[in-house]
Amino acid sequence: MQLIETTEQKQKQKTKPNLKGLLTTATCALLGTQAHAEVNTSDDKWRFDTAIMHYNEADRVTATEAIIAANKTYGNDEVLSLKLTIDALTGASANGAVAQPDAQTFTRPSGNGQYIVEGGETPLDNTFKDTRVQLTGQWTQPLSDVFTISAGGNFSKEYDYMSISGNTNLTRDFNQKNTTLSAGIAYAYDVIEPEGGIPKPFAEMVIAGFGSDEFDQAFADSRLTGDDSKATVDLLVGLTQVINRNMIVQMNYSYSSVRGYLTDPFKVLSVVDVNGYAQSYLHESRPDTRSKHAFYAQSKYHFGHSMLDTSYRYMTDDWEIDSHTFDVRYRVLFASGHYLEPHLRFYSQSAAEFYQPFLQQDDVLPMYASADYRIGELDTYTLGLQYGMPMDSGNSLSMRLEYYHQAPKSDGSASFGVLNDVELYEELDALIAQVTYSF
Repeated sequence: MQLIETTEQKQKQKTKPNLKGLLTTATCALLGTQAHAEVNTSDDKWRFDTAIMHYNEADRVTATEAIIAANKTYGNDEVLSLKLTIDALTGASANGAVAQPDAQTFTRPSGNGQYIVEGGETPLDNTFKDTRVQLTGQWTQPLSDVFTISAGGNFSKEYDYMSISGNTNLTRDFNQKNTTLSAGIAYAYDVIEPEGGIPKPFAEMVIAGFGSDEFDQAFADSRLTGDDSKATVDLLVGLTQVINRNMIVQMNYSYSSVRGYLTDPFKVLSVVDVNGYAQSYLHESRPDTRSKHAFYAQSKYHFGHSMLDTSYRYMTDDWEIDSHTFDVRYRVLFASGHYLEPHLRFYSQSAAEFYQPFLQQDDVLPMYASADYRIGELDTYTLGLQYGMPMDSGNSLSMRLEYYHQAPKSDGSASFGVLNDVELYEELDALIAQVTYSF
């Protein structure tokens, strides 16, 4: 069972550090349903998957995630799936401002306090902390010998963010169940309530006079409201085909439409003068709609004592972000039931049309702009190894260790002045460790 969601799934959720996407690879279950071809036959018992995962970025964010997933198949092939996820995140998150040769002072998003970033360092807010609790349920039921329907929901809550969603999926078998067509729809409604409120687009960060009545009034004037929301509709059509007794392939097309508040309330842009020195910091502004198209293909081939799992995903959207995801897993099976599974994943994306690493003081403000490296041009790769072993009574234990590297790239903006002396596109490294026990 895939216990953790993917980068592409999480993009439609909150705009804080996109950690879930850094931890796992693309899968074919874009709407939160399992492929019909992978539903197991019933033994009328509950099966449980438990996992603990630790993610650690160098000098940045640390995340610990605990998961328990339960699955029961009834005698009439009805399947109930439940999952509880708890995340705890701490550390430092990039605020979007550019590094400077001298120390910089920033006001926290809540307005309650300030922090100082030393010269030459990427500006990070080092008090980032959050806890998320997520509940997911899915019911799958045959309607006939060839039709199967699945429906489910999800609820996620953290300190300043709430998400609720529902989905349904219908599959149709052909060709003696060697061919399966599927179609699904999902709807999600998210509410963000950042401490300090929703900033006005391009409002200047208030810094001087902290604690004074003038500061409190200026901070309040930079805010629109206390909360905002967004709604997401996902559509999916897919084809699963058994090629022969050793090979199965799957292809999906998905469409996602998001409307509402898509700006990150915690990100700013530096406004620099002709010498590259920061003169002020403006809250970012993004469009309030986004449409995405994704094409996904996966193949699994069983060689007898090993299995090769490869996939490719292409995504394009109206923000002009195009991404490519390649994922390869090769599982080597031993006679004892133990296995080793090397894993390689490569991800590459282009920058959003409104991505800018900084703004220049004399330029006219654009309609939209963001310095968030997550929507800039970047490449990432993940290299890892998983080891699994059978336990008593059909139980199993697996351990996974992976290395993740992220390399943001220049959007072509020319550096000048002191910007030539600092790192504008800092690379990031992380380690991921996970233990999973199934019983």
